[in-house]
Amino acid sequence: MAVQTATAEDLVEEVFLFGRALRNILGGADTSGLPPALLGVLHVLATVGQCRQMELASNLCVSQSSLSRQIADLVDAGFVERHADPEDGRVSLVRLSESGTELLRANRERRAERLRTLLGEWSEEEAHEAVTSLRRLKHTFMTPPVRRAVSDAVSQNQGRTHL
Repeated sequence: MAVQTATAEDLVEEVFLFGRALRNILGGADTSGLPPALLGVLHVLATVGQCRQMELASNLCVSQSSLSRQIADLVDAGFVERHADPEDGRVSLVRLSESGTELLRANRERRAERLRTLLGEWSEEEAHEAVTSLRRLKHTFMTPPVRRAVSDAVSQNQGRTHL
């Protein structure tokens, strides 16, 4: 049976509020001084590994022009390395630098410790159930048709401010 409209509306609201709460709670764990968007780029780059900027932009659901500015800032800060693709010199490959890897390691440790403290009354089983549900939701959102729709929406809304 399909999800009812009211349930979908509740889910949208809860996901939105959860994202805001998570940013507020875990934002204080970051001592790097980097804006959250740049930390997000580093986290995704750590997950996908060395790649073309176009692939990274797709994974982040952002435009290539937005990502280019972010990558330039991260290269200048020493957290990302950029070099020509040996297969196509017109294309750049990006990867985390040692400094970027260390920054993420420390950031993840601080965030995990903060979250572990907040979840002090949760059982390990409850935490695993939450992880399973979040992964399923993320997987649903990241399937190709959804990603294309998100990428199209990002392209159409360039320059607009979103909540």
